[in-house]
This record gives sequence, C-alpha cells and structure tokens, in this order.
Amino acid sequence: MKESKRTILFLVLGSFFIANAIIAEFIGVKIFSLEGTLGFNPANILIGTYKLSFNLTAGVILWPLVFVMTDIINEYFGQRAVKLYSYIAAALISYSFIAIYFAMNVKGADFWNLKTLANGTLDMNLAYNNVFGQGLWIIIGSLAAFLIGQILDVKVFHAIRNITGDKHLWLRATISTLVSQLVDSFVVLFIAFYIGKLNTPDQWPLSQVMAIAIVNYIYKFIVAWLMIPFLYFVHKLIDTYLGKETANKMIHEAAIS
Repeated sequence: MKESKRTILFLVLGSFFIANAIIAEFIGVKIFSLEGTLGFNPANILIGTYKLSFNLTAGVILWPLVFVMTDIINEYFGQRAVKLYSYIAAALISYSFIAIYFAMNVKGADFWNLKTLANGTLDMNLAYNNVFGQGLWIIIGSLAAFLIGQILDVKVFHAIRNITGDKHLWLRATISTLVSQLVDSFVVLFIAFYIGKLNTPDQWPLSQVMAIAIVNYIYKFIVAWLMIPFLYFVHKLIDTYLGKETANKMIHEAAIS
C-alpha cells in the first residue's frame, strides 16, 4: 500500500506539473495588464530610459504552480525526478507546437472560416493562427528558459537543503525559485527578441531586454513569497496522504539521492 501511494503521488504531481507547463506555454500568447486587472493605474516604473508597467503574458498565472510542483517533487522524490519530468514536459511542449503547426496549415471548412458577429465578420482561420501561432525564436527561448530554470532550481534547492537539513522548506523553495526565475526572465527575452531578431529592425537593445526582464522579475519575486502558504498546504496534504513516517522517509531518501 505504501509503494502504491508513492507511485500514485509521483504520477499525480508529475501530471499536474506537465499539464500546467504545457497550458502556460499556450495561454502565454495573451498579454494582459496586471494593474488594469486589479483596477489600478499603470505603474510606469522608470528603468533607464524605459517607462514600463506590468504588462505580462498570461502564462504567469500558471508558472508559479509549476515551480511549486517543482519544489514539492524535489522534496519528496529528489533531483532525478524533477529532471525527468522537466525533460518530458519540454518534449511534450515541443510536440504540441508541432501539432499546432500542422493544425494551422490545414484548410478550414467554408462554413467555419467566416463568422458573422454583431459588429462585423470574423476570419476564424486568421484568428486561430494568430492565437496559436508563435514565432520559432519565442518557442526556442521559452523552452531554453524553462529547462535552464528547472535545472538551476533543483541545484539551488539541494544546495540550501545541505545547509539547513529538513528544516525551512520555505527558504529552500523560495530562494531556489527566485534564483531560477531571475535567469529565466532574462533568457527567454534574450533569445526571443535579441538573438532571434539579430541584425533586424525588430531586434531589442540589451537595455530593453534587461528593463523588461526586471519588471517581469519583480512580479515573479512577489508571487514567489505569496505562494509560501500554498507550498505548506500542499506539503501538509501529502504528509496526511502518505502518513508522517512514510513522508519523512521519502524526504530523507530524496535528500541523499
């Protein structure tokens, strides 16, 4: 029964981790105003010569859950489990983009292509391609940032754990997330809008990459701290499900593995 619970937990955590990572990639095409959503005026933060507000991809709604799952899987199953699920998630995200590419290139049915609305006509095929279509360098940047962030998260998590032992889950989980997200925030923009647009009019200067990365990171920094109660809530649910003795044994085995 104990082994069955361990297996079920491993599959549930991993499935939730992968599902959120894939969904976050696809909903990320929407850019939303955090201030507008909360009913505030734009922040207009001055960074260098850029006046920026919290205009974020919708993917940030789910990425905090991905990183909580990363830390929970790390806590109970160790580094190899996180790396395994990270590689599987990256492979499935790539597969999803390939599937979307073929779906975008099939001919839409005549009755579906045009939809009449109260204020005009909507080209459904164009809308579909604009929503699901992402640039190659954005895809490469997001995948690279995801993998680098995950591996870095794992390393920092266990480095702190070697110092603190089994105590202070909040510290190793939060610091590992903050460090990995600092790198993630820069990598995705650097690859997508600097390397990917090299020697073109659309290339962002490094100052702009850094400025927008800083604004994104401020949001991630705040959310990382806000997620601490949820981290402990999930930890408590798992301990209750496994039983304290089994849970402590798994945590110890994950630490030395």
